[in-house]
Amino acid sequence: MVIRTSTARTAGALLTAVLLALAALLVPASPARAKPEPKAPPEFVALSDVDPTIIQEIRYHTAHNFVGEPVDGYRSPMCVLTRDAAEALRRAQWKLLWQGYSLKVYDCYRPQRAVDHFVAWAEDLDDQRMKGEFYPRVDKTQLFEDGYIAARSGHSRGSTVDLTLVRLPAWPTRPYVPGEPLTPCFAPREERFPDNSVDMGTGYDCFDTLSHTLDPRITGEQRANRLLLKESLEEVGFVNYASEWWHYSLVSEPFPDTHFDFPVHRRALTGR
Repeated sequence: MVIRTSTARTAGALLTAVLLALAALLVPASPARAKPEPKAPPEFVALSDVDPTIIQEIRYHTAHNFVGEPVDGYRSPMCVLTRDAAEALRRAQWKLLWQGYSLKVYDCYRPQRAVDHFVAWAEDLDDQRMKGEFYPRVDKTQLFEDGYIAARSGHSRGSTVDLTLVRLPAWPTRPYVPGEPLTPCFAPREERFPDNSVDMGTGYDCFDTLSHTLDPRITGEQRANRLLLKESLEEVGFVNYASEWWHYSLVSEPFPDTHFDFPVHRRALTGR
């Protein structure tokens, strides 16, 4: 009697173990919990909330840039900046509007993942698809040495902006069609990819010495346009990067030593 009871209990325990093992196989594994996206500090804002009159053409959200494809981290075609930088742009815009111009931003805050995308692209020497427009006279092997690409960018601190001037009234720039013939960024304005901005002597993101803000070969109206942009922004606290006429950083930036990696998207702006 004891032997039978023990045998039955053993058999029952084995059956239970087998059923539990089968159940574990049939139940799908719980998906790994996605790592939450980083959020922007409260000091960051959407430029359109501070000044909706400033035109935005966020190139890295599109394929019309030196990489030739949308860049990592640009989830929305919007300009995000520290509030200090956005308020300074608003002050510059107010004065420019009275003169018949508007600012137009090409790039503002840039996530570190976007900078990493640039670095990976620069190391891929076989990818030359946009050379004809953005770096016709520069060998891709020289992009790091010449300072066009770097592992860190002031844009990732949130107070650096790439921008230009547009004469009002502003007409929209036509969309870029991937694969269309490319024209050098330093070609005469009527030959370059159309842009509704004033003529600055080169297109945006032109990897060429002609993009140096005070290059002596840039004269007449082109030089006057560059100087108007420079003077307007310096007046409100920005400083120009001398190698790029479009590149300005707020002198008293709130995060001089911090590079952020939250995506460019309204959901990344905390509390908004």
